[in-house]
Amino acid sequence: MAKKKKKKKQHRFFWFMIKFQIFLMIIVLGGLGYYFFGGYAGQVQKLRSEAVELVKQSDKNTFVPARTSLLYDTNGTLISETASEKDAEYVKYEDIPANFVTAMVSIEDKKFYSHNGVDYKAIIRAAKAIIQDGKVSQGGSTITMQLARNIYLDTGKTWQRKVKEIFIAMQLEKKYSKNDIMEFYLNNIYFANGYYGIEAACHGYFNCELKDLDLSQTAFLCSIPNSPTYYDPIVNQDHTIKRRNLILKNMREDGKITQAEYEKAVSEEIVLNVSQSDDTVKNNYVDTYAYFCATEALMENEGFKFKYYFDSTDDEKKYDESYDELYSYCQKKLYSEGYKIYTSIDLDKQEKLQDSVDTALADFTDVTDDGMYKLQGAAVSIDNSNGYVVAIVGGRSQDFTNHTLNRAFQSHRQPGSSIKPLIVYTPAFENGYTPDSVVDDHKFDGGPSNAGDTYHGDVTIRYAVEQSLNTVAWQVYEDVTPETGLKYLKNMNFTNIVDSDYTIATALGGFTTGTSPLEMASAYATLENDGLYRKPTCVTSIVDGNENIVYTSSPVETVIYKETASRMMTDVLTGVMADGTGRKAKLENDMPCAGKTGTTNDKKDGWFCGYTRYYTTSVWVGCDMPESVSSLTGSSYPAQIWKQYMDDIHDGLTPLDFLPYAQMSQDYSDNDDSTYEENAQELQDEQTPDDGAAAQTPDAATGNGATTDQSQQTTPDQSTTGTTTPSGNTNTTDTTGGNTGEAGGNAGTTGGNTGAATDNTTPGDTTNSGTGNTTGGNAADATGADTTNTNGGSTGDTTGGNTDSTTGGGAGNTGDNTGGNTGADTGNTGDGSSPADQTTP
Repeated sequence: MAKKKKKKKQHRFFWFMIKFQIFLMIIVLGGLGYYFFGGYAGQVQKLRSEAVELVKQSDKNTFVPARTSLLYDTNGTLISETASEKDAEYVKYEDIPANFVTAMVSIEDKKFYSHNGVDYKAIIRAAKAIIQDGKVSQGGSTITMQLARNIYLDTGKTWQRKVKEIFIAMQLEKKYSKNDIMEFYLNNIYFANGYYGIEAACHGYFNCELKDLDLSQTAFLCSIPNSPTYYDPIVNQDHTIKRRNLILKNMREDGKITQAEYEKAVSEEIVLNVSQSDDTVKNNYVDTYAYFCATEALMENEGFKFKYYFDSTDDEKKYDESYDELYSYCQKKLYSEGYKIYTSIDLDKQEKLQDSVDTALADFTDVTDDGMYKLQGAAVSIDNSNGYVVAIVGGRSQDFTNHTLNRAFQSHRQPGSSIKPLIVYTPAFENGYTPDSVVDDHKFDGGPSNAGDTYHGDVTIRYAVEQSLNTVAWQVYEDVTPETGLKYLKNMNFTNIVDSDYTIATALGGFTTGTSPLEMASAYATLENDGLYRKPTCVTSIVDGNENIVYTSSPVETVIYKETASRMMTDVLTGVMADGTGRKAKLENDMPCAGKTGTTNDKKDGWFCGYTRYYTTSVWVGCDMPESVSSLTGSSYPAQIWKQYMDDIHDGLTPLDFLPYAQMSQDYSDNDDSTYEENAQELQDEQTPDDGAAAQTPDAATGNGATTDQSQQTTPDQSTTGTTTPSGNTNTTDTTGGNTGEAGGNAGTTGGNTGAATDNTTPGDTTNSGTGNTTGGNAADATGADTTNTNGGSTGDTTGGNTDSTTGGGAGNTGDNTGGNTGADTGNTGDGSSPADQTTP
């Protein structure tokens, strides 16, 4: 009986296998039918023929890239060529250190010496991982396939590109030896920051010869090409080190190095020694920014859609991956295809801006461990007639540089009170407030403090801005709401607005990370441009090696603020320059100007942002590793830099008044600005400069004669901010004088600054935007110091109030004695360890 049952089971299994094989055969035949009759066979054959022809026409010179790129200023004068170490000599296989080969094979392609260009098992593993993980979690490309992609293909993710890549790889393996392919590969892979090939990377990062690299340094360099942005050794060295250790582990497991060699290499500290040519040092800040803009311009040509905020973490991660891949591809093109990049950079203005930064900070000679000046400055200047960047300085000049961080667009710091016009007052002017609206300046529970713990009762918005009164900004922002105020920044592409920023403390500059000088300059330029935002750039066009124009900039203006609200804000900011915290920066020759100071906790960051009808300039001063600087305020070194530069570039220009805002009452909330034109046209015509300099055109709606593409303006939900109706404004007027500065805003339990402003002739501006706890620190560590990441996001603490005094030693009951600050502009921009901390005063 048992034998019959066993035989029956075997019989069923036999027929099951027969049916299963028939099913598989049907699937295969169906697939083949679809392949042939669906047109795929013809496509694949065409791709194979193209691959064969490409490789057939190649020789070894095909894999020796030409890397010279040229950068021109606004007058067509050559600024620089790609740095000499980026044009490093091509390295023959026999001169390549063995560790480079073994490291790359161990991490990128273990079967390199046995496959025919394609590792089918690796491709199947990668496909399986995609199905299981729902994303690309491991690669299936061999070194030969990567070479094929780098030399012949773009970054498209179509099946056609992948098939063509496979065919090219197979043809390369037929024509060239494994050593040839490895030589081609190591001379063409990208090592970030414009370095192509191992020779360029070696000289660029370690300033030495290939033969002098040790095992740890070699593995470190081999970490970068997998994802040049993510493993950028300048910006993300911790990522690079982690992958270096993985490579060393693989080499040990493959038997290429011993355990002792592994342990020694893993424990070695990597110290970069970046070498730059004299030309590169001279124009480093221009180069880094210009190539960044040019790379993104080529990405735009590829159809890439830039995003700054995301619905989820996964959405952001996917975007970052696609951005990094295309950025690396486009940057490679810039350095390898002989482009000519034409910019709006004015070298005369660039020199003046750099000189202004260097002169103002000349007395600060302390340096960091790597020899860089400890106190740094950054500034950006924009031409208001078109929105282009004309000068950008990312730090102080030195006789040497270690691949200088361009702080002007790569660092984000607390903005202090300089943020108030952007997220508090201009939005308020869109919601029924006017410069003459009054607010009760008083001490209240849960709110900030003013300098000297002095309050004025009912004051106008105009007076509150001029004297930078924190309690007024706080109350108005509560009415406007952080949700509304921060939306304006997001619509102007501020890149670091996070959930924890949605607190009232951001009214005083208390952000988790902060803003960059470039972002601040473009935002203030938007105010000058009647509320129309233009994405900042310095690249006007790009021409390829065959003299074909491959990119032309077409600035698009996006509505951010209403025209009347912007003009109201400008009018108020002229009072800051005349009678308020910015009066030391008032320009010569009666050139009308508008601006705002800003200083953060314990004088760790100082800002001055302002504009004329001609130019907008923002200035930041502080330390890369945030620390207090006793004499630093927005009205000290930042204002000095701003004034020196703006006086220089406005010399000989006709003074132009700002256009008046429409005097409206009830109708204003409906945004009916049409009655303005009749009143302002005569004044506008009178102010047109006779030399044709950067004046606004009569069409005020298009904003200063800039190139405007009205058809491309974004829809309201993309470009305009939501508005709220102010409620409960119980205001009376008080015009009492006296400079009270700006203090308070501590959101910790120690309260606000009460430092006295002992000299009422010198306005103070202490921005205590405390969002933190009583022990200091930042959002990452509530008990530690300010954040010290690459972005320089100082977030402060709330234990000490900065004082404002021209006589020295201004003291406060919760502050510290920081000593004689003339026209002080200090305060706390602390942060909290959690969003809850940030909303707790």
